[in-house]
This record gives sequence, structure tokens and C-alpha cells, in this order.
Amino acid sequence: MNAFTFTRIMSHELPDPSGGAPLAKNFNRLLNMGMQIRISWPSGQLTATLDETPTSKALAEALPLSASASTWGEEVYFDTGVSVALEHDARQVVDPGTVAFWTEGDALALPYGPTPISRGGESRLASPCNVLGSFDGDPRLLSTVRDGDPVRVELM
Repeated sequence: MNAFTFTRIMSHELPDPSGGAPLAKNFNRLLNMGMQIRISWPSGQLTATLDETPTSKALAEALPLSASASTWGEEVYFDTGVSVALEHDARQVVDPGTVAFWTEGDALALPYGPTPISRGGESRLASPCNVLGSFDGDPRLLSTVRDGDPVRVELM
């Protein structure tokens, strides 16, 4: 029996004993570990896992995409051609390695350390951004991206 069949069977009559969502929904959450993307540039690449959000869905529909990278302190950002609204859980201060979407610039914002407006060692983005997910590897690899480098983003 594959996972799809198991999920269909579970979706019929098995409520969560704790009174929560049916077991099938919880099982689907476990199976859906998020969408993976690859971001590559001339001197490296990283993969990232994105959560299911309205912005990540809009981004996925636009992939693959190519752009020219810009840097701002220890952040790489680039235009995506995707325009979305700011989500309710948008944040300005994020962990290094967060994949964020800067709605004011229609850009992916990829911090790996402090920016010029950070306080201390935090990663402070230019303004609140939609949080999409995080890198699977060491985000400090982004330090090899140079202004003007071609960047490619694709689904894995």
C-alpha cells in the first residue's frame, strides 16, 4: 500500500483520539515536508525547503526564473517578477538562512547574517517580508554571491 492509498483510507472515518483534526490531515502534514527549490549562481548553489504559503505558491508558479543578484550587507536579493501582498505573519527580523519575500521589491530576500540596519548580529531585512522557509545547507555560502551575478531559482 502506498502513502496515497493509506491517506485515502485514513481520511474516511478515523478521527484524532485527542479531538483534533482527522488523522489523515495530520498524516498529510507529515508527508508534506514542503516544496524544495534550488538557488544557483556561478560559484555555488543551495537548496531550500519552503512552507506552503500563498507567496510560496505564487513563486512556484513563476519558476524557473533567472535574475541578477544584489547584495546588502549579508543579504542577497533579486527580482522575481512575482507580485504578492504582505502576509499577516510577515517579519523584519529573521534567522540567518531564512528564505523571505520582500513584497515592496517583488524580490526574494536571502539573509545569511547582519544587514546595514541590523542591531547586533541579527538579520534585519529592509522592511517586513513574507517568510517562505529556510535553506537546507549553510546559508553562509551566499557570501560567494556578487552584485550582478546571474541567479537561477528552480523547483526540485
